[in-house]
Amino acid sequence: MLHQHRLHLLILSLSSLAVVSLLSLGPSLREIVAFFWPLLLSTALFLSAVAAFAKLSPDLLDRIRNVVRSIVLDISDQRLPSIYLDRYRNHCADPSSLVMGWLRFLEIDRKYDCIRNLNTAYPIPVQVELVEDIVSVAHYILVVEKETVFQRLANDKFCETNHCIVITGRGYPDVSTRRFLRLLTDKLHLPAYCLVDCDPYGLDILMTYRFGTMQMAYDTKFLRVPEIRWIGAFPSDSEKYCLSAQCLLPLKPEDKKKAEAMLLRCYLHREVPRWRLELENMLQRGVKFELEALSASSISFLSEVYIPAKIHSQDYI
Repeated sequence: MLHQHRLHLLILSLSSLAVVSLLSLGPSLREIVAFFWPLLLSTALFLSAVAAFAKLSPDLLDRIRNVVRSIVLDISDQRLPSIYLDRYRNHCADPSSLVMGWLRFLEIDRKYDCIRNLNTAYPIPVQVELVEDIVSVAHYILVVEKETVFQRLANDKFCETNHCIVITGRGYPDVSTRRFLRLLTDKLHLPAYCLVDCDPYGLDILMTYRFGTMQMAYDTKFLRVPEIRWIGAFPSDSEKYCLSAQCLLPLKPEDKKKAEAMLLRCYLHREVPRWRLELENMLQRGVKFELEALSASSISFLSEVYIPAKIHSQDYI
């Protein structure tokens, strides 16, 4: 009985001590809450926004599950985790790359039937590793740098006339575009050609397709397309197709700096020395021009004359 009384007294004493300690720490706790309340409030608002968006977008959870599924597939293939962030950014953003032409494939349960509407642009899937049942009767794949050129080819029914597949990455291609192009060349065994502006940045985009980037060097074997050929525009095309002086733009200091840095890349001299010569030629001429300049005489010049002639005569590098 005495033992139980002492135990109760000890518990009461400890409880009293705890209350007194909390009261003495009261000001410090208030300061902590005052300091962190913006973070707590922003976190609560973020969670509320996520919950509300999930209700407004029924497919959000499915998209998240698909991303997780692709990550699991990559882990099983012993792929490095850095690519997950690129895929997640691409997955959450609007599709930036487009494809059209003689092509049909599946992505999970979605069917992409480009053949049904040859001149209609379809978004390139983000989860390229889930693409299957690829069917095509195309003769080649054409990659164009700019969406404006892509749209011009669509308006001219280029795919229908030339029996091909056309892809655009809208400038520098993202991971999905490069993986998709690599998948098509591996599965269909078709030649791939690339059409870019005649400037250092256009040539750098071409090199991205063929050699990859330093940022994604660990994943190069899944992204690069070493078979791709450059069909233009070449610096010499300005004379060959009699471009007016108004179509030629002087290289800016940043253009020259970009070109000089590209000339230091060892693979230019080792694997594509003719690309290097064309880049040096561009620097020597001191001018650049866009693909649209070739259409100064005719709006359909690219689709009706330039591209078919380049491929037919094998005027590519």
